[in-house]
Amino acid sequence: MVYTGILGAMSDTTTIRVSRTTRDVLNRLAAHRGQSMVETVERAARLLQQETIGADLATPLRADEIEWLDADAG
Repeated sequence: MVYTGILGAMSDTTTIRVSRTTRDVLNRLAAHRGQSMVETVERAARLLQQETIGADLATPLRADEIEWLDADAG
């Protein structure tokens, strides 16, 4: 069975460079969560994506966006 996570199958993995400190933190997090390193890094990537989306949604609307939302659809 090939593990398939949010970023794809294990056969689609690659190497990324991180500091030893970051590697150690990820190893501890993975062990604490009972996950593989791949699962832990995928989860971290997903959380960063969600954080970015949240920040984008928190940005005030521009005047043209407000006008579009207030437009009469009918």
